Amino acid sequence: MGTLSYSVLKGLASRYFPHSQQANRDREEGDLKLSWPIGCFSESVKYFLDNLDRIGQLSYVPSHKDILLARKATKGIVEHDFIIKKIPFKMVDVGGQRSQRQKWFQCFDGITSILFMVSSSEYDQVLMEDRCTNRLVESMNIFETIVNNKLFSNVSIILFLNKMDLLVEKVRKVNINKHFSDFRGDPHRLEDVQVYLVQCFNRKRRNRLKPLFHHFTTAIDTENIRFVFYAVKDTILQENLTDIML
Repeated sequence: MGTLSYSVLKGLASRYFPHSQQANRDREEGDLKLSWPIGCFSESVKYFLDNLDRIGQLSYVPSHKDILLARKATKGIVEHDFIIKKIPFKMVDVGGQRSQRQKWFQCFDGITSILFMVSSSEYDQVLMEDRCTNRLVESMNIFETIVNNKLFSNVSIILFLNKMDLLVEKVRKVNINKHFSDFRGDPHRLEDVQVYLVQCFNRKRRNRLKPLFHHFTTAIDTENIRFVFYAVKDTILQENLTDIML
């Protein structure tokens, strides 16, 4: 794939950016009605629309947050090898979309831990694939299938409830009870919503003798991820050392 010259980029910006700015102003003022269900799209869409004026400048340089929010969904299988305390680890990242799930079984042989990633803020959003299935319900169903599979009876499963920053904002504005009628508590109190989310996933487990390790994370908060990484590292190392001793 080729690269665009500065002059071409300048021409594109001068031609299209004013229209994008006007559309964004209309959106903010309520004069522009979106023709698609916004619940299908990631929160990154709103972020970039809100920052359109800054991004459209010819002098624009992506910020750290811009880069993190511009990440694309994993497709296929991506492997990462690293060493912790002289012990080699292989992390396998698989795509979560429905079309990608048939590839998961290629990665299950010999695994010791599963890091199950969920977007904690998507309780009011639907899947792109069918535009009707609640994203959080879909995640719970997948989790139920994995956590109760006999193949993983000796595998430590760690639940990551990601996008905490967006959950904080959403809890203030969106009543979770409208989407999950069994919710009990204050729908605008973060702690109540967090407890409920963990309970939802915990109820999917048939065997509750083993603890459910879980962490609320914010992927774009490097300090938070660093803290969680070390906590998870210790959990995985402890689990593997126990297996070795047995």
